Amino acid sequence: MSQDKIIFRSAGQLFDIDSPAVMGIINVTPDSFYGPSRKQNLQEWVDSAGQMLEDGASILDLGAASTRPGSDPPSEEEELNRLLPAVEALKNHFPDVIISIDTFRANVACSALDMGANIINDISAGNFDSEILNVCAHYSAPYILMHMQGIPSTMQLNPEYDNVVEEVFDFISSKILQCKSAGVHDIWIDPGFGFGKTLEHNYALLKKLEVFKIHRRPVVVGISRKGMVYRLLEIQPEQSLSATSALHLQALMKGADILRVHDVKEAVQMIKLYHKLKH
Repeated sequence: MSQDKIIFRSAGQLFDIDSPAVMGIINVTPDSFYGPSRKQNLQEWVDSAGQMLEDGASILDLGAASTRPGSDPPSEEEELNRLLPAVEALKNHFPDVIISIDTFRANVACSALDMGANIINDISAGNFDSEILNVCAHYSAPYILMHMQGIPSTMQLNPEYDNVVEEVFDFISSKILQCKSAGVHDIWIDPGFGFGKTLEHNYALLKKLEVFKIHRRPVVVGISRKGMVYRLLEIQPEQSLSATSALHLQALMKGADILRVHDVKEAVQMIKLYHKLKH
């Protein structure tokens, strides 16, 4: 089951949030897979963040480089130009907000942490830029390491595993050791739903999500409106909220600590239902 609190340090400051918690997605991109999550200007950033916080989000996850299947990343300069004004705007309007930065680049992570961001969320688990671990260690920032097979532009072409649960588990185990060796102590783990995995792989991971609790680290689940939901049901992402909510409740029952979502209010509702079922 989920732990009751997630306690972590960032830039010398101690934070604690209730678990399970909700991480709201704000994409500072023109091309993320779910259109309504794309926020392009200061007013949209602030309005979206304010609504998510009002609805119960504990963390806001900002991303300026789409990693949807088939995508190619923007240049580092473009990622910084998109991201940093959003970080600044949210910190100015919501000084106490906890901000996670969805990036695999060390320089982007460093610049965002300098501006007051708190957490680094890396889809590559350091495979694309190993220096990102040293950045997190320097800033005492929590690090979310995610499993991904391949790279975003090709990861969904033909993903293969002998045993997806065992292979993802072993990958995360080795990456935790790598993070600790680099001096990163607040390590959160994400099995990487939809990143180099078929429908069958994704549901096998969800069915066995509790095995990742063995690591005794916060487990982050990102399944919101993804292909594992809408492709299975033969609908569009915009039609997948109710099905996403059903899977969120399943993830909570299997031990998820953080739900990374597009729809904060509904995810918070699932947590309330989870607490009722648990107690």
